[in-house]
Amino acid sequence: MIRKLLIANRGEIVSRIIRTCREMGIATVAVCSEADRESPYVRQADENVLIGPANPLRSYLNIAALIEAARETGADAVHPGYGFLSERGAFAEAVERAGLAWVGPDAKLLRAISSKCYCRQVADEVGVPVVPGTLAPATDEREIVAYGRRFGYPLFLKPDKGGGGKGIEVIESEAQVPEVFKRAASISQMAFGFPACYIERVVSKPRHIEVQFLADRQGNCVCLGERECSIQRRHQKVVEEAPSTIVTAEDRQEIFEHTRNFVLKLGYNGAGTIEGLRSQDGDYYFMEINARLQVEHPVTEFTTGIDIVKHQIRIAAGEPLALLQSDIRSRGSSIEARIYAEDPVTFLPSPGVIRRALLPEASRHLRIDHALEDNCVVPPYYDPLLAKVISWDATRSAAIGHLVAALSHIRIEGVKTNIATSLHILNHPRFAQGSFDTGFVQECLDETSNAELTSGGKTRWVS
Repeated sequence: MIRKLLIANRGEIVSRIIRTCREMGIATVAVCSEADRESPYVRQADENVLIGPANPLRSYLNIAALIEAARETGADAVHPGYGFLSERGAFAEAVERAGLAWVGPDAKLLRAISSKCYCRQVADEVGVPVVPGTLAPATDEREIVAYGRRFGYPLFLKPDKGGGGKGIEVIESEAQVPEVFKRAASISQMAFGFPACYIERVVSKPRHIEVQFLADRQGNCVCLGERECSIQRRHQKVVEEAPSTIVTAEDRQEIFEHTRNFVLKLGYNGAGTIEGLRSQDGDYYFMEINARLQVEHPVTEFTTGIDIVKHQIRIAAGEPLALLQSDIRSRGSSIEARIYAEDPVTFLPSPGVIRRALLPEASRHLRIDHALEDNCVVPPYYDPLLAKVISWDATRSAAIGHLVAALSHIRIEGVKTNIATSLHILNHPRFAQGSFDTGFVQECLDETSNAELTSGGKTRWVS
């Protein structure tokens, strides 16, 4: 039984986790850097602890400070949220060594699956199709050249220890191999502390489909449905929805079976997501596993009625899943738009003070996950995600309508946001038809003038 939970993160996800903890009667501890000490999420927790300066290396990435905060407050469990240390085996190990419950898969597993190549090997072993490429890191330029001569270009070089779309490099021709290989290894080393990269062939015009699952320590695993995450820019998601418009009932059964086989082979416990690609020919490929709560988890909660965070906590406490696959029912359609403090044209962060934040009221059709208030600060040190606006209805077209209406009435003054970009995407005929792939956002923006995205209009932001 978990009585007090420390949330080792910041921003909207802290508010989200606190909400479930209150329903479960669990006390909460928020941590904050000096840059966040006046943030709304800090006051929402039962207790809060200042863990260091603004620099995330000395605060949110400071394992010793986080463990000390848990000890100081008497917390008996740690939830890492997403990002920061959420998938770091070293943090999970430190939590476990301190005698605390870790809300996620155990440290040994996290260390193993931090290697994308290890995961590709396990998937291949249990018959789960992987995106064509190498199952081990490329050892030198000659290996990449040989692969390119055999299969052609373009090719991706991806960090073995990477994530979040960071560090992915494209090789367009053999002449680029030396330069790209050197740059990819350098970026991977700086970003993830490990230079190894593997080769992946480019799947033309793919759809990004992921499966949300829950698995307990007793060997049970259920799939909560798939999410469509093809609306991306720079390999990072912008708009997500559940279910996908392109996944058939037969497809769903197949990718659920692949998910369960892979998860059970790993011995995974907790909530997680299998990310994959669907080719134009309708083939599904495993890409990677995310061993944490996803930013886009609310669309699955809206369509299934299942509180994923609640089950995360119960699994961490050693409880078996109280769900069977036959219990999972997906209803209607849910869509999420992420609101970032960023320039809608350049996508550069827009830190500053939010002088005013007016958000629509939540309803049976609308959910807003945020930690905003008037005069709150958007620091320049962290990811600029401000909020997530999630809609639901019995039909996809109605869900789109609710989301467009909500975004059109949001007022965020003081910083620039990407709301205009999201509205342009949601109002596009191809989005309404469900006819898009991972290149859609760039194509959509290419046909739009900068003036349309910066003129204010529906975005209602004031710089």
